[in-house]
This record gives sequence, C-alpha cells and structure tokens, in this order.
Amino acid sequence: MALPISSSSSPNDHDLIKQSLVRDDSGSNSVPSRLEDNNNPRWGPSHKGAQELAQLYTKGKRFQETFSVVIAVALMVIDLCYLIYYFQLQSIGVILLSGCAGILSADFSSGLLHWAADTWGSVDLPVVGKNFIRPFREHHIDPTAITRHDFIETNGDNFMVIILPLGIMASRFSTYSSDQIAHSYAWYWYLFLFSVFVCVTNQIHKWSHMYTGLPNWVQCLQDCHIILPRKHHRKHHESPHETFFCITTGWLNRPLEIVKFWKILEYLVESATGQKPRADDFKWAEKRK
Repeated sequence: MALPISSSSSPNDHDLIKQSLVRDDSGSNSVPSRLEDNNNPRWGPSHKGAQELAQLYTKGKRFQETFSVVIAVALMVIDLCYLIYYFQLQSIGVILLSGCAGILSADFSSGLLHWAADTWGSVDLPVVGKNFIRPFREHHIDPTAITRHDFIETNGDNFMVIILPLGIMASRFSTYSSDQIAHSYAWYWYLFLFSVFVCVTNQIHKWSHMYTGLPNWVQCLQDCHIILPRKHHRKHHESPHETFFCITTGWLNRPLEIVKFWKILEYLVESATGQKPRADDFKWAEKRK
C-alpha cells in the first residue's frame, strides 16, 4: 500500500516518496528511510529481522548451493548432448511446443513454490526452515538483498531442484534403446527445457529487482514481458504479499488471480490445518527493534 502524501509534506518529501515508488519495490516496502525512524526501519538491510535472517546463511548452505550448481550443470550438458545426438529435422516443431509447455510449467511451478514458502512454514523448522524458508522471509523485509547476492546464492536452490529430473533423463539416455528414446523424445525435450527455465527463474527474479546495471537484452526481454518485468513484480511486494507469485515470466499471475487460485488454496490449507497464512512472515516483519 502506497504511503499517502499529505498537503503538509515538503516538496523534498514529495520527491522522495515518488522516487520510492519507482525503485525496486512498491508499497509498504519502499518508504524512504529519511521519513521514518532511522533506528526502527520498516524494511531494508538495517531492519533487525533482515539482519538476523542474513546471519543464518551458513557455510554448509553455501556448499549445498555450490554442489547443486556443479552437478546440475554437468547433467544439463550430458542431457543436451544426448538430445542433439538423437535430433532429427522433423523434431523442430516438437521442440518448440516443448519449450512453450516448459516455460508455462516453470512459471506455474515458481508460483506454487513461492506461494507455499511465503505463506506457510517457519524459519524454526528443522533443516527446511533455515535453509529454504529463510530466504523468502529475508526477501520480504529486505527486497534488495537479492541484488547483492552472487550467482551461487541467487540460483543454488533452483539448480538443486532440477538435479532429479536431469539425473533421470541421463540414466535413461544411457540405458534405453534408440527406439525407446525416440518414442519419448518430445517428453525429454519438455523435461529438459522445463529444467532450464526453472534454474534461471531466480536470476530472472533478481533482475526484476534491479534498476541499474541491467544488460540491454535483459531490459528488452522485460519490456516485451518475455521474462518477469520489474513493474509487474512490484505487485507482489505490496504488503501482505498475497498475490502475483509466479516469477519466471509472470504470464500466469493475472489468470490465477482471476480464478482466485491462491485464495482458494489458502482457504483449503487453513481449514484443514488451522494454521494462519503468512504468520511467520508477519512475525519477522515485526522484528524492528
């Protein structure tokens, strides 16, 4: 929700508020620090909760992310070599269709995972909490932290997710007959391209928070809404962060909002478990002192 501009605000304050709305996040996450208590910031790297969450990033987590990137890239190269080996000219149409299905599947999957991690669970959960839920909590109270993360920290978990499907593909390529591979060739392309789009999703997400230093080709893809645009993603960062969860392309965000997909899911989960959505997210946001 945007900060109202009162008639008593000074011209400089008006400018600061306006600038805040065109930076990397809108709404309650973009109030200029000069207009609030410097010792009690509502968001950003000085927020106490954000600082605590950032300190939970461990060497063990870093190793897991690095290992995931190395293994996933190796499997990706192996699978691509097999796909090229079995390629036939008449497969071009199938590959294009597989690419479209893959990017839509990746967009939906990004939304489902994003919704689940944003809405449910706690940083205090064993193993999963500090390693996988923590980054989502940090991101809401320090949305620009992702722009300071390197490639490994930004993308490591996404590369981990694709190890299993890529590994299954590599195993089948090395054990199945040529006829069996030809029979499932379209499926393998879909699985490969889906994995590629999944592994770049958080890099795309990072770009949607960057307003300087972006390559021209990235800005062009954002402007054409081929990948997640910056303005589009701002809608998710309006408190209480309950909408526009898909972050690969964002193509599915509006259709899912029209059918109230996330609200229905939240209602079902809350009815079944009694848990309140985003309770842990609110808890960390309130850690300002």
